[in-house]
Amino acid sequence: MNSLIIDNIIIDALKEDGAYDDITTNSIVNTENRCKVDLIVKEDGILCGTEVFKRVFEVLGGVSVEFYAKDGDNVKNGQVIAEIKGSTSSVLSGERVALNILQRMSGIATLTNKFIEKLQGTKTKLLDTRKTTPNLRVLERYAVKIGGGENHRYNLSDGVLIKDNHIAAAGGIKNAIEMTRKNVSFVKKIEVETETLEQVKEAVSAKADVIMLDNMKVDTIRKALDIINGGALTEVSGNVDLETIRSLAETGVDYISTGYVTHSYKVLDLSMKNLTLI
Repeated sequence: MNSLIIDNIIIDALKEDGAYDDITTNSIVNTENRCKVDLIVKEDGILCGTEVFKRVFEVLGGVSVEFYAKDGDNVKNGQVIAEIKGSTSSVLSGERVALNILQRMSGIATLTNKFIEKLQGTKTKLLDTRKTTPNLRVLERYAVKIGGGENHRYNLSDGVLIKDNHIAAAGGIKNAIEMTRKNVSFVKKIEVETETLEQVKEAVSAKADVIMLDNMKVDTIRKALDIINGGALTEVSGNVDLETIRSLAETGVDYISTGYVTHSYKVLDLSMKNLTLI
């Protein structure tokens, strides 16, 4: 992860939370006070975001964090996974921002891992999408990777994906692909979204590198894969959740993409407890 981007996220979050003007802490705590506090897991899951958590307190200053677990580890309810030690005022003022980030990244990693478990024994790989929290994409995509998934294009400049409205604007898949080839470097793969078998045939004829099968039922996906016949990489998208992903993967598609892991996750419950002055 880009350290400058991470620092900007943290600083903006600290400003949003009023951490530099914490009237409660400033009223109660002497600036010279020091403490230690435990970071405790309150439900089972996959840990993610430890370095970002540490960085919150590095930005505030005067606090060290020692983790007893690392990103990607399975953590259990009741487990003490870190000790935070240092300036009491920095610990209290940074607590909420640090926890918010760690809980959300761990929640995404945990949910992603549940999807990955459903794919065991298939060749299909799980991809995230651009359906991320604005300005937090770098954190959320990292969490998907920690959970066992893979990243789709990072942003609009990162790869070609011709979607339904592009197709409408271009007057068809064939035109859209031809115009893209004229204007994009040959090193970029061209992916096109299809919603019908006729569009799949058009995408194959136009030699798309990747064909997305969007919101198709399982039997239609199988027919589409017969038409493609290995001539392009295949991706399924739409209506993907923990109940449907296994049947979609069993069609033999190369990739399944879902925004579910970054927009419908539950945060992993973590807490900073047992503060004592030192």
